[in-house]
Amino acid sequence: FRDGYLSERTEIPLGQAGRPFVVGGMACDREGRKLFVANTYGHTLAVMALDGRRATRYLELEPETYPYTVLPTANGRRLYVSLWGRAAVAVVDLAELRVTELWQTDLHPTEMALTPQEDRLFVACANSNVVVVLNTADGKPQEAISAALYPRAPPGTTPNSLALSEDGKVLWIANADNNNLAAFDVTQPGRSRSLGYIPVGWYPTSVRVDPRDRRIYVANGKGLSSQANPQGPQPLLRAPQTVEQYIGGLFQGTLAVIAPPTPQEMQRYTEAAFRTSPLNAEFAPPAAPPEPNHPIPARPGLPSPIKYCVYIIKENRTYDQVFGDMPEGNGDPHLCIFPERVTPNHHALAREFVLLDNFYVESEVSADGHEWSMAAYATDFVEKSWPLVYRPGGKDVLKYPAEGAYEIATPAGGYIWDRCLAAGVSFRSYGEFVDNAPNPGEPGKAAVPALEGHFDPHFRSYDLDYPDVKRAERFSEELKRFEAEGELPQLIILRLPNDHTYGLSAGKPTPTAMVADNDLALGRVVEALSHSKFWPQMAIFVVEDDAQNGSDHVDAHRTVALVISPYCRRRAVDSSMYSTASMLRTMELILGLQPMSQFDAAARPMYASFQPEPDLTPYVHRPANVDLTALNPTTGWGAEVSATLDFSKEDRADDLLLNELVWKSVRGLDSVMPPPVRASFVFALPEDEDEHDDAEEGDEREQRGDPDQRDTDE
Repeated sequence: FRDGYLSERTEIPLGQAGRPFVVGGMACDREGRKLFVANTYGHTLAVMALDGRRATRYLELEPETYPYTVLPTANGRRLYVSLWGRAAVAVVDLAELRVTELWQTDLHPTEMALTPQEDRLFVACANSNVVVVLNTADGKPQEAISAALYPRAPPGTTPNSLALSEDGKVLWIANADNNNLAAFDVTQPGRSRSLGYIPVGWYPTSVRVDPRDRRIYVANGKGLSSQANPQGPQPLLRAPQTVEQYIGGLFQGTLAVIAPPTPQEMQRYTEAAFRTSPLNAEFAPPAAPPEPNHPIPARPGLPSPIKYCVYIIKENRTYDQVFGDMPEGNGDPHLCIFPERVTPNHHALAREFVLLDNFYVESEVSADGHEWSMAAYATDFVEKSWPLVYRPGGKDVLKYPAEGAYEIATPAGGYIWDRCLAAGVSFRSYGEFVDNAPNPGEPGKAAVPALEGHFDPHFRSYDLDYPDVKRAERFSEELKRFEAEGELPQLIILRLPNDHTYGLSAGKPTPTAMVADNDLALGRVVEALSHSKFWPQMAIFVVEDDAQNGSDHVDAHRTVALVISPYCRRRAVDSSMYSTASMLRTMELILGLQPMSQFDAAARPMYASFQPEPDLTPYVHRPANVDLTALNPTTGWGAEVSATLDFSKEDRADDLLLNELVWKSVRGLDSVMPPPVRASFVFALPEDEDEHDDAEEGDEREQRGDPDQRDTDE
């Protein structure tokens, strides 16, 4: 670095033939002669002499250890290696280059810091809320420092980076999912005390302290907010890499530089950190039911007239793509490519029950989408792995990092079926977290142990060659069996994935045919459920796992969601701001389940979508209005481009390119797909209606950002 410029760029080759080498953490020894590098996904450690006089040495670590980063001691004898996948720190003897000890930590150890005396090792444990402090004399834990805003908070803080002040007295912790720094006085071993919090940007992944002026540097992995992408890539006119605006590349990281705060400034920072968090000390919902006899309880364990929840997961649509033509809601008809003619059941269900026009997914892609859909959280492993997998060529090196593919991806708070097991609530999965057999008709396998005995092996999971209407037929057979036996699982998770579409792949069903197939299957499932004996005690929840970067005039995260129940408000529009975590929280309250993470604990339940008095009118499905057997042409630019895409797993295909193919299949080859919109803030501003009671008006004031209302709520 010279005169403000980076120069003399050098590449250091570290790869090993026949195995991936993905550089994780790295560090130099004190003299700057050796470089230590963690090969996170190849499970090795590289030691390189920077003068080039000795060959690079490699230490083979055990499989599935995922070395995250390295930290050498000052004397050069030891190297500490955090094992992301083993909840342990490996102690490496550098003279012999071998692991001599494993020191146990909490889940997902990431960054580490040593005191100046090197008598204590601080280890951030990202799949928990704590930093573990180890005595370096024997590796035993001295204490666990909780970095969460509340000491009993569920998982979801994600402490993933550490920095000690030069004198070793103050520890700074970057909490990725709380968007803040936690500060601790660590002068007394075993008796660390909190100094407060500093709000920072979105998903802070690194914190460092300048020893000269004590300024604090924070790298915010996702920057400050979403943004628009008017220069999104075109499939045939490839934009330069510098202007491509794919959803995964829109997170422009930011660097925050913070002056060392005075005690008074630290107090103001801390107050702001609590004020900007939706979590509360009781982990109760941030809103209460508007009526005392409301069917959604105020907390788990209270009675509800609803006994059964059916949770339907679909694939990758925005609100405007399907509901943009509905004048009842906040839609843009110009962006609607699957209108009522194609999706008559979606429209009828939204019209007969509740239209949700302010509902969002937390996820960006399917890799984190299915995790958020089942756990109200995506671990740091998933968040940091999917951009590697989704980059060009990434899928050739690394696996899809979710849905049971990796044990390390499992959240500390578990998935919703883990909560069911703990509470004695019966459940059954149809296709979610299930691995298909090679051929239809052969039994599939559960992707996670908790689903063993709780899934239908003959229900086909993600497979675009298998029609959704056949999935609906299989589920209807199961429903009849349950009616004959007299009982239904209290939670059913059902996957209908074909609205993902094949794009314009030659000889495959057209996008319109596939979305219509998905629509018909949804209508038939709801009809079967609403005509069953279980309907008077049922609520059906429908959501997309992610919005696939599609066009929406509000935000590309806004998605198709439905609630269907005798206890739903009929022919209503609910413009409350909800997310997937809100849907999960609503089901948890009905079934008596504790929240899985800080996100569902803090989510607003869908109270405004329900009413105390049931309407038992069943649903009658609408027939398809388009040809479900229509196929894409076998020639042409769309077929040629689609032939380059991989549809074997969700999101293996470039989703911007796929969305453009779908758009052109509907609007014509010469039409231009509008770019996705990224809203920095989304405010719910429903029009005043006579039926709004005082509680709903209070909710509106809070969503508009009324300071007086916020203070009262806090």
